[in-house]
Parts: sequence; C-alpha cells; structure tokens
Amino acid sequence: MLRLFPPIALLVLLDLGVTWVLTSRMHLEEWLLRDIFWTMLLSQLLWVALFGWVLIAGLRSGLEQVQRLGEDIAAQDAEELQPLQGEDLPAELRPLVGHFNQLLLRLDHSVLAQKRFIAHAAHQLRTPLSALRLESELMLAKALPPDLREQVERVNLSTERMIRLGQQLLVLARADSAASPKDRFVRLDLCEWARTSGAEWFSATKAQQVELELTAPDQPVWIDADPLLLDELLGNLMDNALRYAQAKKTICLRVTANPPTFCLEDDGIGIASQDAEQVFEAFYRGADSQSDGSGLGLAIVREIALAHGAGWNLVTRPQVAGTRISIVFPGPRMGTGLRRRVPVPRT
Repeated sequence: MLRLFPPIALLVLLDLGVTWVLTSRMHLEEWLLRDIFWTMLLSQLLWVALFGWVLIAGLRSGLEQVQRLGEDIAAQDAEELQPLQGEDLPAELRPLVGHFNQLLLRLDHSVLAQKRFIAHAAHQLRTPLSALRLESELMLAKALPPDLREQVERVNLSTERMIRLGQQLLVLARADSAASPKDRFVRLDLCEWARTSGAEWFSATKAQQVELELTAPDQPVWIDADPLLLDELLGNLMDNALRYAQAKKTICLRVTANPPTFCLEDDGIGIASQDAEQVFEAFYRGADSQSDGSGLGLAIVREIALAHGAGWNLVTRPQVAGTRISIVFPGPRMGTGLRRRVPVPRT
C-alpha cells in the first residue's frame, strides 16, 4: 500500500487538475458540449488505464516477494534445513518467516536428537550382542542335544542379524550430512579403489560359485570421497547382489570416466517394477521378498551417494539380465557438498 500510494495520489491530482481546467478555464462559447464530453471521457479513460497499470504493477511487485518465499520453502532440503532470509520481504511477511524459521529450528533439533539416539543405541548394543554371539558360538562348539543345539543356533542367528543391523545404523549415522562426511573426503582414483575393494569379495563370490568381473579404464578416474563410506557402499551392493538378488553366474563391477560412475550389475532375479521406486527407502522390503534382511542395505547406498553429492540409478529386468545399480559422482572439486534428491533419470 505504501508503494501504491504515491502514484495513485499523482493520478488523482491529475484528474482534479483536468477537471478544474475544464470547469474554470474553458468558456462555453469556445467549446461545444460535445467537445467537453469527449475531452472528459478520454481523460477519464486515460486515468482508469493509468490507475489499472499502477495497481497491477504494484500487486505484481508484492506477489513476487511471496512467490520467491514459496520457492525458498520448496527448495528446502529435508536432510539439511536452512532458515529463510526475510530481510527483503514486506513487513507483513516477516513475522511469518520468523515463526517458520523457529519451526525449522525445532524440527532440525528433533531430527538430530533422533539420529544421535540411533547412533548411540547402536554403539551401546554392539558390546552385549558381541558377547552373546561369543557365548552361543562356544556352546555350539560343544556336544549338545539336538533340540538344544537348534535353539542355540537360532539365538546365534538372531544375534548376527542384530549386530548387522547395529552396524548398518552406525553407517547411516556416519553418512548423514549433519556429521559432515565431506570433512573426511580425500582425492582417490575410483578405478584403483574398485580393484582393491572389489578383490576383497573374491572369496565370498567364489564360495557361491559366482564370477566377479571388473571393467575399468586404464587412466585414473579421480573423485573426492570418503574411502570407508565407499567400502560400505560396495559392501551393501555386493551383499544385496549375493543374498537378495541371488546372482547366478556373474557380478560385474564397472567404472566409467565421463561422468565418474561406479556400476554393479548382477544376473539375479531382478526387482519387481512396483518395488523399484521404493527399495532405496529405509526398512522397505518387497511384498514377495523371501529374505531375512532389515531393509537398510540400499537405503545406506542412497545416503552414502547423497553424502558425496552423487546421483543413483537402478535398472532391472527386462532391460538387463538382473539388476544394475549405478552411482554417478561429481568430478573432484565439483559439488562435494551437493545433495541430489532426485535420482539420475532411468535409461
């Protein structure tokens, strides 16, 4: 309203001036009534047009601020909430922005407290669970009645699952943006990392009679990354391919240079189309899943990719023989702090 008042006041003064000139300075003997009518009509039409233009321009200017505020809210990252900037907004919107920032602050504190609790709980549970696993293994090493051995084996298996779940929760906490994983980034060759870390899985794939292949260029493919998180990413992809995707003959690890991409492809049972969009969500398991997993493997892959500013892509049957998961990294010194919420478009 303050911005609209000066031009509207000017238009009113112009209108009054024109009316005064027509009524006080013009003589009827010099002007016909028809001329006076058309003069007043044209001046009024011009006044209405100018008033409409001023009104529309003022409203558009005010609504641009509201639109920009809406874009800032839409651009908020659910994993890393940032306060809105309200210094340039109209005075009517600043209290709204202030209350919204307070809400974001409380929400951010709540999310961080929840993640800290998960990390601490997983860490504290690891010690007693390891002791329970050791006790069950010692009991299984002795001669036990068949019914008691079966019960101890079930305890040992459940303990292994809980330890694995605790380890996965710790990885999720480590990969979270609030933990600043990029502070631990180093410059590494993606090809050399794939060769070294992939070689550690030869015995596991050989035990299941699956051939592990690696395809990588001879030249280095440099990225900025946390090697420990990358090892966890590879471990979850390999575990998923061997245990859940049930690779039959081969698992292929592939590195490409432009853009830096790491890909794992298996020839297993694939993923149902209705599950392909949700398998990266934490604790999600397909309706026809026969595995005893926790549903955190691919969620960890997603979080590690996000922590590196990378995108991810999943392709399954019938486009490929089984399942292919690709992680597309930004180049070194290019957006290691980015958080790409949208996966790489499917091909």
